[in-house]
Amino acid sequence: MDRIQHDGVLIVGAGLAGLSAALAAAPRKVLVLTGAPLNHGCSSAWAQGGMAAALSADDAPALHAADTVAAGAGLVDPDMARLLAEEGPAAVRKLAAMGAPFDRDPAGEFATSLEAAHSRSRVARVKGDQAGRAIMDAVVKAALSARHIQVRAGARLRGLLQDADGRVRGVVVEQDGRLVEITAAATILATGGIGGLYAVTTTPPELRGEGLGLAALAGARIADPEFVQFHPTAIDIGRDPAPLATEALRGEGAKLINAAGEAFMAGYHRDAELAPRDVVARAIHAEREAGRGAFLDATTAVGAHFPEQFPAVFAACLSGGVDPRIQPIPVSPACHYHMGGIVTDAEGRTTLPGLYAAGECASTGVHGANRLASNSLLEAAVFGARAGEAARDERDPGTRPLRAMAAPDLPPAAVAQLRIAMSRDAGVVRDAAGLIRLLAEIDALEAAHGRTPSLVAARLVAHAALARKGSLGAHFRADGVAEDQHRRTFVSLEGAPASQAA
Repeated sequence: MDRIQHDGVLIVGAGLAGLSAALAAAPRKVLVLTGAPLNHGCSSAWAQGGMAAALSADDAPALHAADTVAAGAGLVDPDMARLLAEEGPAAVRKLAAMGAPFDRDPAGEFATSLEAAHSRSRVARVKGDQAGRAIMDAVVKAALSARHIQVRAGARLRGLLQDADGRVRGVVVEQDGRLVEITAAATILATGGIGGLYAVTTTPPELRGEGLGLAALAGARIADPEFVQFHPTAIDIGRDPAPLATEALRGEGAKLINAAGEAFMAGYHRDAELAPRDVVARAIHAEREAGRGAFLDATTAVGAHFPEQFPAVFAACLSGGVDPRIQPIPVSPACHYHMGGIVTDAEGRTTLPGLYAAGECASTGVHGANRLASNSLLEAAVFGARAGEAARDERDPGTRPLRAMAAPDLPPAAVAQLRIAMSRDAGVVRDAAGLIRLLAEIDALEAAHGRTPSLVAARLVAHAALARKGSLGAHFRADGVAEDQHRRTFVSLEGAPASQAA
């Protein structure tokens, strides 16, 4: 196996978290590894709603932090929420300065949208539903223009390198069919979430928690893996991944109705369409399970203005034979975001020396049991930059990495089997019987294909969901106790290096 020595910061992943870290690590040399071309295969580019931040005169970071804590159902770290909210406005303005074309009002200020569980209109957007792509276009341009950043596309993460003391010394990647070891002073994982573990997802299906799984196998501490957010309104037109009908539509007044045309959300929550995402997702799930169907009716709230106000949603609907100007949009909950991940501090440090994490694969404690809408891009920008700044100061310890083998891979047929099982048994509504069945299926897949990172990630979700017997936030147990203790889940894998288990 070839070995490359990189005297600087190594980043795996080129979404908003990874590239924010890369830019912040200047002037240190940075090597960014990505399996797909830049701006492809990352969830950041697919985000529609925008970035939440206290940008208007009637808002304040303290209000944003309070909404974040409230949405997280008692599990949010208040210090992390305060940090995110306080640094949020500067992060949005920095992206605007890079060229992200956020919508503006007639006075030239940021135009903002109201989304679920926010007490103020604070979501900075781009052309209604174009935020993710536009922000990433600006960040990619900045990264490619930065002299200290080198990008290597087509490099898929297959393992982590560690020295005899357990310090992470780099990665094993597969490129052009060959395995390559790359050593570095510091390694940042920005590998995204676990949406590809589910049959119905709004994220790139290639994102199957492999960074999370490899970090766990190396001994990193993992937090809150049971908390998986399901976006209530994926557009149900049979596509994989499912297109997203942004929450901003409900902020504009769109209504959820059943096949009989009856608005049903008021029967589930006092805030109706603007209830927290987990509540709306379960309501839609219940209506569909009861055979009544679920549709998002924006014909009055948006109507003829769809093409210019929500072009991405409009195009997705038309591709499935639905004209949202005159027809309700069929919707279904879909795996959207993983609140759990690799435990980090405020600078992205994990429990493994030499390893950092940022973005969806990390767990800063800012999302708790249920992420507040449009906090994901903000977290990626804020904590990605913090990780880059901290990793910049790491120096090569000079230790020799142990020879590492690539982790086993899961073949396509097994991936398809796993996705169906995860959606069936670790989805919007869970129970002990289903989770036990899921763990047995993961056991069988592991026996056939080895301890693959994606199976490790799936097991972390299923095991923690079975252990948490009560419902809390996005984790809902149909057979559970009425209330769950407000405690976070922290776990290290059995069989991981003993010196690294926290």
